[in-house]
Amino acid sequence: MLPVTAALLGGCVVGPDYGGAPIAAPRAEAGAPFMRGVAVRNAVAVDPPARWWTTLGDPVLSDLVEAALASNTNVRIASARLLQSRAVLGQRTAALAPSISANTFALNNQLPVRDFVGSGLGSAGGAVPKSLNIDLYNASFDATWEIDIFGGKQRAIEQAAAQGEAAEAAVADAQVQVAAEVAQAYVTLRGAQKRLALTQQAATLQREAVGLSQQRLAGGAASSLDVERLRTQFETTASQAPQLQAQIDQSLNQIAVLVAREPGAVDAVLKQPRAVPMPPRVVAIGDPGNMIRRRPDIRRAERQLAAANAQIGQSVARLFPRVNLIGNAGWVSPNIGSIGSLAASTYSLGPTLSWSILDFGRTLAQIRQSEAGADEALAQYEQTVLQAMQDAETSLSRYGNQRTTVARLARASASAGKASMLTDQRNTAGTISTIDVLDVERQRLQAQQSLAQAQADYTTAYVALQKSLGLGWGLPVEHTALIAR
Repeated sequence: MLPVTAALLGGCVVGPDYGGAPIAAPRAEAGAPFMRGVAVRNAVAVDPPARWWTTLGDPVLSDLVEAALASNTNVRIASARLLQSRAVLGQRTAALAPSISANTFALNNQLPVRDFVGSGLGSAGGAVPKSLNIDLYNASFDATWEIDIFGGKQRAIEQAAAQGEAAEAAVADAQVQVAAEVAQAYVTLRGAQKRLALTQQAATLQREAVGLSQQRLAGGAASSLDVERLRTQFETTASQAPQLQAQIDQSLNQIAVLVAREPGAVDAVLKQPRAVPMPPRVVAIGDPGNMIRRRPDIRRAERQLAAANAQIGQSVARLFPRVNLIGNAGWVSPNIGSIGSLAASTYSLGPTLSWSILDFGRTLAQIRQSEAGADEALAQYEQTVLQAMQDAETSLSRYGNQRTTVARLARASASAGKASMLTDQRNTAGTISTIDVLDVERQRLQAQQSLAQAQADYTTAYVALQKSLGLGWGLPVEHTALIAR
């Protein structure tokens, strides 16, 4: 029996062996730099830090991101799915081992014998009993072992392992997404708070200008057109405040949910305005090859491709016979005291073979379905790589151009500040009216508004760049005191 078993175990594993991920972006995977990175003056081709949010220098933001990574519901959902996939792997691995069960029973049988006079049940000349009682006791162990001759179960284990690794990459991808979403919501919040403060300042100045123009109208030094024009500016500016406040409330609610809290839970921590955190002077971007190997969504697509390849082997294995080794050992006796003795022992052992010959058409259809699924997974992997390249290159372009925009608006704001200072000097000398001073001050505040929005967009572009590089996963995180429950 042992030589036969060894021969069966030496069978082949059918189906295609997985040869690894294909090259979907030859230039990038060969080590070429980012095409758009050349135009970004402060970008360097060194490995970027995983905790990229710390480079913004805002401890409140860092605490929020760490809290979200520790408690965000999307991350927890992905983690639970990972545990499920690992359990499936354990289940399929255990299927390689024999299945053993224990059985026991005790029976009392009463058989009618009145009609069986000629059977010899009674003694000569004696009375025939009406019934016969027979006791029967049994204790046994049954074992079944499907020998994986053609590797169908081995392919199932390969598939489960690849799906588990895909689920692990999904957890990392959720962490990347959450870290970026928290940072983007935080930057939007700080930008809206800054713009709201500037809007309120501008509205106050414009209200004063309306009052002064009304006084001049009463004195005959201004027209009704001047008054209405200034009132229109005031109302237009004042109308922006409720929109900005709504944006602030939306960002506060979004951040609360991202850290797995109810809306309003982080208001007390974040209601005090702070400056928009700015990107570092030098930004590490690495290279496309490392980005492809780092991004969790690409890793997930590659593992799904491996799982689809293993599915083909499972389908092919159904074309071949299944061999099971079955066995039974135990004791049977009419006397319970004999259970466990050698005299009452029984056993049986032997192979069984089953082969669904008439199901070949159905099996071939399953094979074609599995092959088409692998083709789909391959195309999905290539698409994921190319979209990742597009995401990174676009993010680099947006970041570099937004940096230029901020520099230009900073110069415009500085120029508006100088104009406001010169206007104050002329007003003190009596060569310009207060209305003109207020108008120049309004222009200065508008320039600051544009700069504040551009700075927020600049940091948002930086966050999008870090996300496109696949950063922010696989880090140990803990709940922070910032939003302690």
